[in-house]
Amino acid sequence: MLSWLRRQAERGYERMLRREVSGAPDHVAVIQDGNRRYARKEGGEATDGYRTGAETTEQLLNWCDEFGVQELTLYTFSTENFDRPAEQQESLFDLIEEKLYEFADADRVHDGEVRIRAIGETHMLPERVRDAVRYAESQTEGYDSLHLNIALAYGGRAELLGAARDAAKDVADGTLASEDIDADTVESYLYEGPVRDVDLILRTGGDERTSNFLPWHANGNEAAVFFCTPYWPEFRKLDFLRAIRTYEHRAESWRIARARRALVLVRAMGSAELDEARRVLGQFRDSLPSGEREELDAEEFEADPAAD
Repeated sequence: MLSWLRRQAERGYERMLRREVSGAPDHVAVIQDGNRRYARKEGGEATDGYRTGAETTEQLLNWCDEFGVQELTLYTFSTENFDRPAEQQESLFDLIEEKLYEFADADRVHDGEVRIRAIGETHMLPERVRDAVRYAESQTEGYDSLHLNIALAYGGRAELLGAARDAAKDVADGTLASEDIDADTVESYLYEGPVRDVDLILRTGGDERTSNFLPWHANGNEAAVFFCTPYWPEFRKLDFLRAIRTYEHRAESWRIARARRALVLVRAMGSAELDEARRVLGQFRDSLPSGEREELDAEEFEADPAAD
């Protein structure tokens, strides 16, 4: 009886969340944490947790398709994971290999035109996993509806350090001028994979940290971050909706902040920057609370010579 009531309450909460969200971020990055803790809680082996978590990943693909997410990056195997016991690594590699082949041949991947790519120090992976990566990438390379990036042997600091070293080498070789280095140049040296900046990072399992994940694509874009307590195998659609709601609220707060900064500039300046400030204010005016909009409209009326 209690489980039935809980399911009904969850369905009602999910319906409420669906009414509250109006869209979805373009690029979601997920730290799938808590697989081993879930397995311990259920009395199983770590591999059982990872396998159940893989089922959640498949569901997440469906939710991304449903809500219009265009890019999904999964933190699947970090460089730090190489420190785990050899037998645990092998079990993980078995599962990753299996799922890459499975995804590459899945009807839902081809029907949804999902492009699969691996990002990270993939040369560190066993040959059999690299073969699976090449197969998945080749089977889906012509698709563009949803980009699925699998972070394997990935570390954000390693990515940035590698980019810095490669750029420094090209400067030393004379093929790159140091004064020509800009953000686009740095991006060209990063792992091939993400095609857009990260809008939302979500992490399961209760830890509130982003663990060296996509620092260039997420931090530079001031991505929204959503932390939740369910372990990854327990992550539900309503949790995903809560994450999207967090993103939307953060985006709305950002628009209000931009509008208020522009309003301060309009009130304070009488220089060449005034036109730009008014342009920004006009763009974000509707984000202001009604009282501030009315105050702004009154000020513009008073300043309009045609009003006399």
